[in-house]
Amino acid sequence: QVQLIESGGGLARSGGSLRLSCVASGRTCSRYDTAWFRQAPGKEREFVSSIHWNVEITYYADSVKGRFTISRDDPKNKVDLQMNSLEPDDTAVYYCAIKLRTSDYDTWGQGTQVTVSA
Repeated sequence: QVQLIESGGGLARSGGSLRLSCVASGRTCSRYDTAWFRQAPGKEREFVSSIHWNVEITYYADSVKGRFTISRDDPKNKVDLQMNSLEPDDTAVYYCAIKLRTSDYDTWGQGTQVTVSA
């Protein structure tokens, strides 16, 4: 069974940076389309960014475009999300997900909390 493990969350000030990582136990994230989602308190989960497993095709939500960068680190079998110029509205639990068995994101991590203070 594949388990996704996120790390790197924490507390940052507005304008600061954090780097999230997603590692798949037993598998490599680099073989699957991988995405980051987030869910803020009282809000629905929303898409943040994704990266194709084979080619460097990336997508970003408009709200993070130009501030966040998703990347694969194949030697370390992980996918990172570099978050710069953080804003209080970025406060949320961030989840990593992969397309393991279907054409949709069907395998999820437990999430990592990101809190941005003004």
